[in-house]
Amino acid sequence: MKPVKFQGADLYPALLDEAAQKEIVADIRAVTEAAPPQRFETRRGRRLSVAMTSAGRVGWISDRAGYRYAPTRPDGRPWPEIPDSVLAVWRRVVGEDRLPDSCLVNFYAEGARMGLHQDRDEGDFSWPVVSISLGDDALFRVGGVERPAPSRSVWLRSGDVVVLGGASRLAFHGIDRIRFGSSRLLEGGGRLNLTLRVVERA
Repeated sequence: MKPVKFQGADLYPALLDEAAQKEIVADIRAVTEAAPPQRFETRRGRRLSVAMTSAGRVGWISDRAGYRYAPTRPDGRPWPEIPDSVLAVWRRVVGEDRLPDSCLVNFYAEGARMGLHQDRDEGDFSWPVVSISLGDDALFRVGGVERPAPSRSVWLRSGDVVVLGGASRLAFHGIDRIRFGSSRLLEGGGRLNLTLRVVERA
C-alpha cells in the first residue's frame, strides 16, 4: 500500500485489518498488565490527560525533572518487550535495517488530548517515528518544525498508521480530541496510540 502524504508525513489509511488490530490489542494488554499505564507529571507538576506506559529497551517518562527515556520503569523494574505484532508494523513501513528501541503506549480516555509537541528526546533523528492508531477516531494535528508554522488536522481511524520521517521527523504534532465511542475495538471505548522510536545511536 502506498502512503498518502499529509503535511510531509506518510499516512497509511486502514493499513491494519481488524484481525491485526485485535492481535496487537491483545499483546498490548499483556504489556499494560506488566507495566500499568499512568498519567505522568510535567515539569510544572501538571498531570497529563493521557495515560502512558512503554515497552522495549527504554521507556519514556516525565516528572518534575523533565521528559526523558529511562532504562527501567519508575519502580525500577525493566520495561516489557515490544510485541512481535507491533514490530511487524515497523518492518512493513520502515524495514529490517534497524528495529525500534522503544514503543510508547498512550491511552486516550474520553476528553483526553495531546498538545502540539516535537519528538526530539531521541538520539538519532534519521529514523522515523511510527504511530499506530487503535480504537476511537482521533483528530491528529501536524504543523511544521517551528511552533508558529501553519498546521492542519486529519481524522485518524483504527488501523491507520502514520510515519513521521524525513522533513516531518521534527514536525510539531498532537491530538486535538478523540471521538469517544466511535470504535468498538476497545472494551469501554477510548483510543490506543503506539509510537515506535529509535532512541539510541547505533
